[in-house]
Amino acid sequence: MLLTITTTHCPATDLGYLLHKRPDRLQSFPLSFGQAHVFYPEASPERCTAALLLDVDPVGLVRSRRGPAGEGGLLDQYVNDRPYVASSFLSVAIAQVFGSALSGRSKDRPELVETPLPLAARLSVLPCRGGEDFLRRLFEPLAYEVTARRHPLDETFPDWGESPYHSVSLRATRPLHELLSHLYVLVPVLDNDKHYWVGDAEVEKLLRHGEGWLATHPEREQIARRYLKHQTRLTRAALDRLLEEDADEAEAQHDREEEAIEQRVSLNEQRLAAVVSMLKESGARRVLDLGCGEGKLLRLLAQELVFEEIVGLDVSTRSLEIARERLNRLPERLRERIKLLHGSLTYRDHRLSGYDAAAVVEVIEHLDLPRLSAFERVLFEFARPRTVILTTPNAEYNVKFEGLAAGKFRHKDHRFEWTRSEFQAWANAVAGRFGYRVRFLPVGTEDVVVGPPTQMAVFSRSDHAGSSPEVTTNR
Repeated sequence: MLLTITTTHCPATDLGYLLHKRPDRLQSFPLSFGQAHVFYPEASPERCTAALLLDVDPVGLVRSRRGPAGEGGLLDQYVNDRPYVASSFLSVAIAQVFGSALSGRSKDRPELVETPLPLAARLSVLPCRGGEDFLRRLFEPLAYEVTARRHPLDETFPDWGESPYHSVSLRATRPLHELLSHLYVLVPVLDNDKHYWVGDAEVEKLLRHGEGWLATHPEREQIARRYLKHQTRLTRAALDRLLEEDADEAEAQHDREEEAIEQRVSLNEQRLAAVVSMLKESGARRVLDLGCGEGKLLRLLAQELVFEEIVGLDVSTRSLEIARERLNRLPERLRERIKLLHGSLTYRDHRLSGYDAAAVVEVIEHLDLPRLSAFERVLFEFARPRTVILTTPNAEYNVKFEGLAAGKFRHKDHRFEWTRSEFQAWANAVAGRFGYRVRFLPVGTEDVVVGPPTQMAVFSRSDHAGSSPEVTTNR
């Protein structure tokens, strides 16, 4: 089985520093299933190719009974395709022979590790169980140019049809360690088999080598299922962690994109300052930041000594980790009043009861509308703080943002964005249903026609049982 990697980076022989293999010599490495040989068919400043040749011993595989039999009892037979095709044997060889390159380390040229290089990888024979279409669905979302030539089962018997075997070339400009990680994971996925036992450790390998790309890959479920040999428990564990990683990245990306759109009016700073001001005005001592994200509001609240207890809650564990790191930079006397909780705003949570006030800053627009009623009950019926301060984008103001296309939300994760009348209708209904009065305040520079960029509702609960709710509107 042969894998070649070619670059035209100048000087191209820098490839040897990344692979930790000298272009001027042949090197051989013993493996549990045979031998691996590394050599360079060409090595010039303009073009350099490194070759990894696997010499798999099919007789030894059967006699030693290493690992399971494989697909269709493949390793039960002395004559099999394992010496000739890319499979999990190649992944093991990459990890053992090119381990430093796979991990993104280069002692002599560390600056090359993250440098995008023009790379072309060629796999002489790759089983594509799922066909060329599946091959492309795996590699093209990762920005590879894919060329594949399918081999017949037997050239002398064309009526037998095509085989699952392809000669494949992949071209991209990217750091070498990314290419190796993609091959490490996706070659066994295409083969739909592994030659060794798959257990919990394989989940960790998948997540480690899939970091930064697998969570957002459109075929992540199929990749996880095949890589983990269709073991349901392992696949579910891997996907749960990938979905969490995807949600964390989506939230971070959301913050970056929304801040870019709103940058001209410094809206985020104005919004947080307005919330802090209203919390102080309410006389609250114990406050909740619901959907606290990475802790920006928490840091501001910590500076205000009138708040004796501050609790941040978020559904994203990654965001809570970032918030904790940021809060740890505060003096101990400030951060000791802050507690972080992991939880959802659509499930009743007894930990949220008994607080004076709650801030819900740019959160509700991320909830699916059918889940909004659950959020209303969690906050206004069960947690029931005396004051609730809630902000959300004003959809009418979107026309003022030059970077926002007509009819689009401020971020792709927003499930809705309300006009002022829609927001006030919802808030008035909530106030009436749960015994609050509500007033509305603008946040940001208010336009005479379309209003402010952010709209704020301040809900206040009467301490007198049985008092009728009051609804007011400030425009």
